[in-house]
Formats: sequence, C-alpha cells, structure tokens
Amino acid sequence: MICINNENKDPYFNIALEEYLLKQFKEDIFMLYINKPAVIIGKHQNTVAEINAQCIAKHNIPVIRRISGGGTVYHDTGNLNFTFIRNGESNKLVDFQRYTKYIREVLDNIGLKTYFAKSNSLFTGDKKISGNAEHVYKKRVLHHGTLLYNTNLAMLHEAIKTNDSSIQSRAVQSIRSEVTNILPHLKENIRITTLRKKIFDHVSSQNQDCRFYSLSQADIRHVNQLIETKYGTNKWNYGYSPDYNFNNTLTIDTDNDITIHIKVTKGIITDVTISSDGYGSSFRHLEKAVLNQEHEIHTIYRIVQKTKSLYPEINISANRLISLFFG
Repeated sequence: MICINNENKDPYFNIALEEYLLKQFKEDIFMLYINKPAVIIGKHQNTVAEINAQCIAKHNIPVIRRISGGGTVYHDTGNLNFTFIRNGESNKLVDFQRYTKYIREVLDNIGLKTYFAKSNSLFTGDKKISGNAEHVYKKRVLHHGTLLYNTNLAMLHEAIKTNDSSIQSRAVQSIRSEVTNILPHLKENIRITTLRKKIFDHVSSQNQDCRFYSLSQADIRHVNQLIETKYGTNKWNYGYSPDYNFNNTLTIDTDNDITIHIKVTKGIITDVTISSDGYGSSFRHLEKAVLNQEHEIHTIYRIVQKTKSLYPEINISANRLISLFFG
C-alpha cells in the first residue's frame, strides 16, 4: 500500500489527484489531506441546486465536482479528508464500513463514540461528523470521506443550500443531516494535526506493506493537466449537471414581481423568459444577453452589470437582479 500524507491544500489539485491516483496507479493507496474552503458536489448532482451562489461569489469559494456519487460537502482547514483506493474483485469493491472502521477506531481511542449510519455517514449522538462516497473504476474502488473536526459550521450552512424547489431535474439531491464538529465532544483539546497523525499512523500500522510516497514532478504535472482540462472548468463543475428547468420569482414591492423561467442544457441557458407586469418588456435585452450563456454566478454577474444601464427605469440593484437567476 502507498501511504501519502498530502500537505497540498488546493482543493482543485486534491480532487483531481484522487482521480489520477485511482486511474494511473496500480497499488492500493491511503491518503490524508486538508483543503482550503471549497464546496465539493457529487458527480450526479445539479450544482446550482446545491449551492448558495451569492455566498460562493462573495467569499470566492471554489465549487468542484468529484467523480464519486453522494451529496454535497463543505471543506475547509478545520476538516480532515481521508482517501482509500483498493484493488479487488468487481462485485466486492463497495464496502463503506471497511474503510470507516479505521477512522472509528482512532476516534474511539481519543474518546469519541461513533456509529455508521445507513447514509454511509459517521455520527456521534444524533449528529453527523463524516460524509463518505465511493467510485468504482475497473477493478479499483475510490473511497473518500470528510471529518468535521473544527470546521466553520456557519459558513458550511451558508454556502450549501438545504432545499431548492425552484429547480426541476433528475439530479441527485443531497440528504441533509444536522452536523457537528468533533472537537467540542473531546475531553482533551487536541489539534487537527494530532488527529491527522493518529489516523495516518494507525492506518499505516494496520497495513504492514505501507510504503510512504511523495508525489513526483511528473505526478504533479499530470494532476495540473487534469485540473486544466476537467476540474478547473465550468463544463465539468456546472455543465455536467443533468439538464434542468429553473423558475423563480423576485418580489420588488407589494404590487410588482419579476418572474424568470430558464431551461438549461449541459450548463448552458437554452431558453429564458423574464416577465413582470410592472416593467413590461424591459428585460428583453437581458434575456438576449443571457441566452446561450453559462448558468453560473460569475457569468450572470458580468452580464447583469454590463446590461443594467439598458433598463434604467427598473429600480432594483444588480445584486437583487442576480438573485433572480439563482434563488
């Protein structure tokens, strides 16, 4: 087994690295890493339905789609991520409890009782501390999970939507659970670096063939190429979402609403109607401007800012108008 204590905190790099290790290596692998703030969505999810777009833009938080299924999670430097990649027989690869067992053993040793839930998550009491997902590639499986150790839970709740009824699609929706950090439940106030070392040492000691590995310059170059062609692109992070319809209404005052209907195909707005009794056909310029553009916060922001001068009669801020497109 290759054991990697990955110190890189770039979320684009680390999510791309997991795919690279899964598909380009032949050995079993264990890895730990911590990301800077990022929202990581499941492969089959609708990005716009899962995120608070204005929060993402305000705080410049990356949104990255991973290759495994499951729900959306929030990463920051108070969250520890673990990755297992194993070879095996095709019908015996998926086994969530096999990998979380290592984590639960360490948590138990530092005084935190946990249990494995049907949602493939780890709980302490009635609150979630770890989300897990898997992806099978040929005769290899990628298992990865989060550990909420001292995460900014306020930002987690702000960045991720709890429910979005404005979108109709076949995308997988996240199942929300109440979450908690591990640290407040411990009798001893240990650092996340200490927990990281305990997990790394435990897994490596339980796998006698563990071989410590540092990424080569060739590895880093290949991962960066994967970021450039996939993980750093809107085509993957937004456009891979199943096609959907988006409907939203923005109340301007007691007598006036603005309603929007959007059809999105592969992340591109293919049809749009913006209507309002109070403003008549004032939004025709905006409809034309967003048509065939990406339904993504930065793209829409630029368009709204550029076209707003074309309808001065509308007394509404650019930020409020942008919220019309994302709910």
